Amino acid sequence: MTPDAAPATHPTPPPVPYGTPDTPRIAVRGEARLEVDPEIARITVTVTARGKDRRETLADLTRRNTLALDLVKTYGDAVEHLETSALTITPELGRHGRGERVRTHHGLVHITAELNDFTALGELTTALADLDLTRVDGPWWALRPDSPAHRTARQQAVREAVQRAREYAEALGTTLTALVELADTGAEDTHPRVPRSTRALSRAAYGAGPTEDEPAPLDLEPQRQHVHAQVDARFTMAPPRL
Repeated sequence: MTPDAAPATHPTPPPVPYGTPDTPRIAVRGEARLEVDPEIARITVTVTARGKDRRETLADLTRRNTLALDLVKTYGDAVEHLETSALTITPELGRHGRGERVRTHHGLVHITAELNDFTALGELTTALADLDLTRVDGPWWALRPDSPAHRTARQQAVREAVQRAREYAEALGTTLTALVELADTGAEDTHPRVPRSTRALSRAAYGAGPTEDEPAPLDLEPQRQHVHAQVDARFTMAPPRL
């Protein structure tokens, strides 16, 4: 080797994934499954209009859409989110004859509302379904993305992983010494079920107008939500005497 040559270096060998006899490792998985009450509920409202004259159809659709929106807004803070998700005006051509002769016009407006008050939800869905040519679908129950239930599930999964590792170490007559790795394997997930049918709410969509007496509010039973958390953990332990 010449005087100016740099000393040879050797790459550091990667750590042994399964530990060594002097530093044995243990790998476990911790899971948590919670069942909690929902925090929000979503409904979709479809307002329709139909007529031979395009402008009259659009005017009817605008009036019904405004009526539905104003009704939702009367519930104030109980409505966390309100948006119009789609608007469609479609001409229907006649089946017979030549040329592009429009037979009728169809108008649709889709509204999405998200509520946090389930008593108000029952009242609102009933009132909306009682409007002329209005369909209500839902509710879809859910948790907020930042719900404390997700954090609780993750913490329980970690505690279970630690407890399981300790039990394995105790079975070998030794103790844990250090945490090597904690991996999130898809910490939380809600599993929504198919919502209960709301076709009874949408009778007005099939041509029935509002009745003289207001219908009694629906009693909606919130659907429990399932939260799942899972972690993989690796620990080192003192060498056991086998």
